[in-house]
Amino acid sequence: MKEVSELQRMLGKILIWNKARLDCFTRMLLALFVARTANLSEIAVVMASKAKVESRYKRLQRFFRHFRIDYNVIAKFIFNLFFAGRQVYLTIDRTNWFWGKAKINILTLAVAYEGVAIPLFWCLLNKAGNATAIEHRAIIVRFVRLFGQSCILGVLGDREFASATLFGFCNKQKIPFYIRIKEGAQVKIKNKKWLKAKKLFSHLNLREKAECQMIVWVYGKKLYLTGSRSETGELMIVATNQNPKNAIAVYLRRWEIECLFSCLKGRGFCFEETHLVDRTRIKKMMALLAIGFCWAHKTGEWRASIKPIRLCKHRDSIRPQNSYMRYGLDYIREIIVNPFKKISAFRQILALFEPDLTTQRVV
Repeated sequence: MKEVSELQRMLGKILIWNKARLDCFTRMLLALFVARTANLSEIAVVMASKAKVESRYKRLQRFFRHFRIDYNVIAKFIFNLFFAGRQVYLTIDRTNWFWGKAKINILTLAVAYEGVAIPLFWCLLNKAGNATAIEHRAIIVRFVRLFGQSCILGVLGDREFASATLFGFCNKQKIPFYIRIKEGAQVKIKNKKWLKAKKLFSHLNLREKAECQMIVWVYGKKLYLTGSRSETGELMIVATNQNPKNAIAVYLRRWEIECLFSCLKGRGFCFEETHLVDRTRIKKMMALLAIGFCWAHKTGEWRASIKPIRLCKHRDSIRPQNSYMRYGLDYIREIIVNPFKKISAFRQILALFEPDLTTQRVV
């Protein structure tokens, strides 16, 4: 199968693995696009190989059981593929589900990009609930160590990420952040008594927003607050250590990581269908899905520049029929499974996935 050798040649420039592991990963990546599921049994069925299905399945099991992956190499590969030399907004969130009694809980740090976030770092939590402030800080430290602090335009997070520890760390490292806080969070202006944050924005009507004109004490830190009330009356309060004028607009880009999780799950690779429960193996599966997602997104962007995505009317709005990721995913699947497609078509989309090796360094 020529596609295997072509993809293996390209990945071999980035992933310095032995030939057997690289061959397994390459075949698994192509099978992932065909099967559109993270279930190893399904991947084994469509995986290109002369071996029996049972042998393929055991090969996949050995890969996830024994092989070690340098996740920093993958993070640099993805970052330079999309963001080399650019400043970025980081968005942090969790995705979680249960497989039987097993708790699958993945803390993810991604970069906001074109309506969807690009995954860079992830860690598996050994619990079902929120991560701790120390875990939040640790995953951001991984980014700073690899790419530096100067390329961060802001860290975006929902209410579960608001804490004195994270706010203090960002202030000390001079990292901008835009993080939503709870309505009942205790705040103080100058020497006045403590009050709930929602009191500062109780005057807002529907679709209105306002900035608190003074520095406010929140979780023991001096910050700025901006509030906005939605069409349904829900109050959103964002804390930042930057000029609060555009804080709401910047914070709303946090939603792009939710779009990423949707692409990894039902709208893309059906991550929740994996039967893996061991945390180290799920982390490896996430690496496979991240690389597949990035290739699909790059292909979708390129294909949309040639043949724009069709627009469909949905209620009172007009939306694209597909995301870039799904547009590219379907195109890659067609090239892989259609016997009438020539290898030149595969090389064309593979070139989109091949980074400039001169940028493969720590920024």
